[in-house]
Amino acid sequence: MEPQPKNEILLTGASGLLGQAITSRLKSPWKALHHGEPGWDPENGICNPDLVKDSSAVIHLAGEPIAARRWSPKQKQKIYDSRVNGTRALAEALAGLETKPECLICASAIGFYGNRGEELLTENSPPGEGYLSKVVRDWESAADPARQAGIRVVHLRLGMILSAQGGALSKMLPPFKWGLGGKLGSGRMWMSWIHEQDAARAFDYALTNPEISGALNLTAPRPVRNIEFTQTLAETLKKPAILPAPAFLIKALLGEMGEELLLGSTRCPSEGLQKHKFDFRYQDLKSALNQLLRDEG
Repeated sequence: MEPQPKNEILLTGASGLLGQAITSRLKSPWKALHHGEPGWDPENGICNPDLVKDSSAVIHLAGEPIAARRWSPKQKQKIYDSRVNGTRALAEALAGLETKPECLICASAIGFYGNRGEELLTENSPPGEGYLSKVVRDWESAADPARQAGIRVVHLRLGMILSAQGGALSKMLPPFKWGLGGKLGSGRMWMSWIHEQDAARAFDYALTNPEISGALNLTAPRPVRNIEFTQTLAETLKKPAILPAPAFLIKALLGEMGEELLLGSTRCPSEGLQKHKFDFRYQDLKSALNQLLRDEG
């Protein structure tokens, strides 16, 4: 009789913003695979199979933060390698196990679509162009060994995670709280966002629903333009938002990273998760910001 895996979930990237939100709600036992642990080196594509055996499921979040610093050639390679090499090494290790986990739930990103202007995007839309799109395409493909070994693989393409504790929103808060916030560039680009609690719940939902597989947008049902995001954040904080950041200044300060992350337009509500009956608790930006910033102002 084939041995059964332990009822234990393995997580990579558990110490990050999303990882902490996910682990706080997991009901099953879990263990973390930490960066720097002997036998686990995502950037260099090293994953000792002994570290991943005996788990019923794997949640894979590990990767160099996208916006940690300006995108030098070295930093771009680090972002790419930590995701692609790490995912491939993990997928190959899982595929080679005698007793495989039921599923591999991988973080991904809506950067897959690139800058698409006004286009309404779904999970069936083709990939875009640019650095991030290539990273995400290769990142998702790197899980193929697990898929080919019969493991259920899910890629949750994250939009901008809203949290007062970290990520993009926490970086926006100081200038907005001082009344120094404003739109970015024209303000017309679309922002696809997700409340941190809904993001964590979606990972748990994908974990426990065996009919879910493939790529799904992890974004709220109602994306907004940057100008609406700016106005809603300012209103929530009861502050003015009258100091725009011109596109030329963003490009001068942040280069390619500014163009793709801040000035790109990605309009992609989560059609797939809604078809799978996932219940978003924060469907509109105002309710999400009110909950996150109720003590701010």
